[in-house]
Amino acid sequence: MSVLMIEAFYGGSHKQLLDLLQEEIEECSIFTLAAKKWHWRSRTAALYFMQTIPPSENYRVLFTSSVLNLAELVALRPDLAKLKKVLYFHENQLVYPVRKNQDRDFQYGYNQVISCLVADVVVFNSAFNMESFLTTIGSFMKLIPDHRPKDLEKLIRPKCQVLYFPIRFPDVTRFLPEHKLYQNLQMTAIQDIEEGKGLKTLIASRKYKPDDGLMRNNSSALESHPTEKQEGLSESLMELNHIKKSEGTSAYLGREDKEHMAFNSCSMLSWPMEEKYNVASKHKPLHIVWPHRWEHDKDPELFFKTLLMLKENGLTFDVSVLGETFTDVPDIFAEARRELGSSVLHWGYQSSKDDYLKVLCMADIVISTAKHEFFGVAMLEAVHCGCYPLCPKALVYPEIFPENYLYTTSQQLYKKLLNFCKRPDLVRRKAIEVNLARFSWVVLCGKFKSLLAAEAREDL
Repeated sequence: MSVLMIEAFYGGSHKQLLDLLQEEIEECSIFTLAAKKWHWRSRTAALYFMQTIPPSENYRVLFTSSVLNLAELVALRPDLAKLKKVLYFHENQLVYPVRKNQDRDFQYGYNQVISCLVADVVVFNSAFNMESFLTTIGSFMKLIPDHRPKDLEKLIRPKCQVLYFPIRFPDVTRFLPEHKLYQNLQMTAIQDIEEGKGLKTLIASRKYKPDDGLMRNNSSALESHPTEKQEGLSESLMELNHIKKSEGTSAYLGREDKEHMAFNSCSMLSWPMEEKYNVASKHKPLHIVWPHRWEHDKDPELFFKTLLMLKENGLTFDVSVLGETFTDVPDIFAEARRELGSSVLHWGYQSSKDDYLKVLCMADIVISTAKHEFFGVAMLEAVHCGCYPLCPKALVYPEIFPENYLYTTSQQLYKKLLNFCKRPDLVRRKAIEVNLARFSWVVLCGKFKSLLAAEAREDL
């Protein structure tokens, strides 16, 4: 069996997902277009792939993101219409924010709707993405002057499911400052078990110096704290170890409780911390990171406005502005770079993944000011690196982050940062309680493999 994977916009999270699946799924064929000129990719990619993808009797599953107009492709290539067609939504165009409503191009959302109609399975990276798309189809179709289609949501919804974007969380232990090492044991554990290490090996391998204030003795530390903490750690690690050792994934896939284990990053070992903060650590300025695309839908205006208010009021902080840039960079970036001056530690896209992870590991807080977000890989990667998250109480964020990491107004965001700027040591002591395991490839791989292992239609 062969899986045909198509990506019309091979960049960012689209590239990250395809690269992971290509590495993990056997017998797959990949066809892509570079991540530029998004609008033209959406309009014309089907014609390009019609000519580029060679015919093959081995194809059984077609997997593509919703950038591609799938309806056009299968009309142009009837041989592909017979495959099981899986459509993955990283984002949806029905609720994608535009600066002015007249700027919204009806065609992009329309393409996604008709792609759903020809797909066999429609997968969304979050419940927010799925529900915002399905519940907006009716009002979106009312933009058609007359002869409007009806009940499209009823036709599409039965095909839909949520399958979170899978992240392979790397071992970042070597990049972490001392105060984060203690908190990071949990996600390192996931990585170790993915690589085949058992619980005993894991604990034995975490060697801390007797005087480092982190874990004076690994085994005694586990024994000296509340029983429920010990059991939670052991059961979660054993569960992941069981997943790794299983010959197949069928036994695991049916256990819904296990795939959403409460295996919280940086908080599984959440008994009182005893880190010995040195003087430099206590008084080091708060380090804020913003790791998003340099585009208006991420609302950089709000982010920089908030930072400049802090600066005007005499607060000290460091800032790293990461993320990809495309053809049109909002003017606010150049303006903010000048105004922030020496507060800037890093500016711009980090071409090396290690360099990117190093910045995240050294930062204290990661901020989203997005007006559009259907998942948010960068925020979760930053949390994995020990950053305290602050996100809008909107979009996908309440689905992923607990209440205490959400803000409802720009003034709330400012006040939270104000307090942390005054006492950066407080945020460095906080255990981060975000369930990252739900989004780990270790947990999600079985479902993705099952999704892409299905046979083609019987009439082939």
